[in-house]
Amino acid sequence: MNRLAAAVGLVFCVSLCGSAFAASEPDPSGVWNRGDGNAKVRIAPCGSNICATNVWIKDTSGGEAVGDKLVMTLKPKSADTLSGKAFDPKRDLTYAIQVKVAGERLVTRGCIAGGLVCKSVNWSRAR
Repeated sequence: MNRLAAAVGLVFCVSLCGSAFAASEPDPSGVWNRGDGNAKVRIAPCGSNICATNVWIKDTSGGEAVGDKLVMTLKPKSADTLSGKAFDPKRDLTYAIQVKVAGERLVTRGCIAGGLVCKSVNWSRAR
């Protein structure tokens, strides 16, 4: 479960260096603070995918580190939600991921084991 939490924690960060999303799709790009206060991530385009990269970690005892990355392949699911797959190269795990964008808030939900084990994480846009 720690691996899932760490990966989901990575899942959402964005840099304003450009968006890989069309104007009508939800755009999670930017820098986001995780709800538990332990991480700050940047979500930005990386090649044809979207990467969530840890830019700050308060407590590294759970295995998270600055620079850890989650590579996401996302498609629109609804007007405010993207869904797809997220690959964590550090742990060599692939997750089903859903990202809901609501203005200054973001909710991510990552699942493994065919959706039997899932975790949601709340995020707020960093200032």
